[in-house]
Amino acid sequence: MDARRESEPAPMKNGVTVERKSDRELVTTRTFNSPARIVFEAWTRPELFKRWWAPKSMGMSLRSCEMDVRVGGKYRLEFEGDAMAFFGTYLEVIPHSRLVWTNEEGGESGPVTTVTFEEKGGKTLLVLHELYPSKEALDAAGTGAAEVLGETFMQLDELLVTLGAR
Repeated sequence: MDARRESEPAPMKNGVTVERKSDRELVTTRTFNSPARIVFEAWTRPELFKRWWAPKSMGMSLRSCEMDVRVGGKYRLEFEGDAMAFFGTYLEVIPHSRLVWTNEEGGESGPVTTVTFEEKGGKTLLVLHELYPSKEALDAAGTGAAEVLGETFMQLDELLVTLGAR
């Protein structure tokens, strides 16, 4: 991938944009038609997170979702029918505005993920920023997970409609 191409945002279906900002950074953005407090809730309440995070087209669902959303708190996500688990520690939690966590499942230093929620006119711009420990780690991860976010964010949209109605 050439340097010019690396820095260009790649629009995807469902309004998701994925951009490789540097050798170590991947940024995914999407605007949701919902207030930041509701979008933040969907990211921080396990019973809500379980309803949208796993891509249905891949036949995946979360068997377990534990989230202690506070600085120093831990999270652990386990998928059905698979030994795959994701876990880490929350480094920063600013309600309705920002989440930062580590990804510790690889046995070595994984990326640090930052999600920001910026509300404008009742809509929320969500920016998911992943900072990898090295260029090699990002190259190995690729953009596959970010691309799956198109589907998971569509599932989040569906959930947000039901949450906004209550």
